[in-house]
Amino acid sequence: MPRADVEALLSYLAAADMPGIETQTPDQARAGLRASVKAADLPVGDIAVQRPLTIPTRSGTIAGLLLDPRAEREPGPVVVWYHGGGFVTGDLETHGGFAADVARMLDLPVVLVDYRLAPEHPYPAAVEDAEDAARWVASGPRELGREADALVLGGDSAGGTLTVVTAMALRDTPAAVPVQAHITIYPATDLSRPYPSQEEFATGRLLTGAGLRWYYDHYRADAHDWRGSPLLGDLTGLPPAVVLTAGEDPIRDEGRAYAAALVSAGVPTTFHEAAGHIHAFVLMRGVVPSTRDDLARAFAALSATVRAARGTAPTAA
Repeated sequence: MPRADVEALLSYLAAADMPGIETQTPDQARAGLRASVKAADLPVGDIAVQRPLTIPTRSGTIAGLLLDPRAEREPGPVVVWYHGGGFVTGDLETHGGFAADVARMLDLPVVLVDYRLAPEHPYPAAVEDAEDAARWVASGPRELGREADALVLGGDSAGGTLTVVTAMALRDTPAAVPVQAHITIYPATDLSRPYPSQEEFATGRLLTGAGLRWYYDHYRADAHDWRGSPLLGDLTGLPPAVVLTAGEDPIRDEGRAYAAALVSAGVPTTFHEAAGHIHAFVLMRGVVPSTRDDLARAFAALSATVRAARGTAPTAA
């Protein structure tokens, strides 16, 4: 059952009788997400650094955004964040507010990556951009203005998938600095077979079965390759993980399966599930207040994971 504030949101959306994403063009869906974020999420707010970036990749350049609650930094970890949106929607505008909160919750700089979107740039464009962006941050570019001695990878939804795939790529061919941890929020991890949650939550939630198919039809991933379905790959040796799922989500079971597979592979893993919550909740912090508690718990676990990886003690309050 949805929690109370989620139920109120779902009732509002049902009464509004909004068209499903599967009836829209990609441009319409992108504009719709930007509009909904303005209504439902929190703004960037006060933050010391908000700097546009130009990130080189093997296919040209993509945009990025540096967000940091501190104007100056000693060398330390830098978070590379991949936004959600089904590989079709989402950008620096839709996820800037959340990425700023990630920076504040972790007290770390965050680089938000504006990878290429389908259908104009189908799979594996996003995968390649995600890896290249992480390697660029690890290389210590002058444009960043702070030196990374380690990476923390993170993402929500499609960005959660890119987080996992990038962690696997950097395990196999390391970047200039190590990946010390990764966090993935309601990721899609296995396109090769159905999961029970896909049928259980096919209707009546923000992300539906029809919507899921619309995203994947545009993305056109190879469902049997680890870059499209990372759960099919070897997870041994991945950096410590935090996995956060939504209890009322068609892809909930893929996140659960990923966390279980990490544990089986010997990867230190913290698993949380936002019971009664729906997909895309990181963009609902304004209208679903309980979201903030779920995120605070997950990011506290991530902070502890990073500290343990660095062999440092918690900072005194």
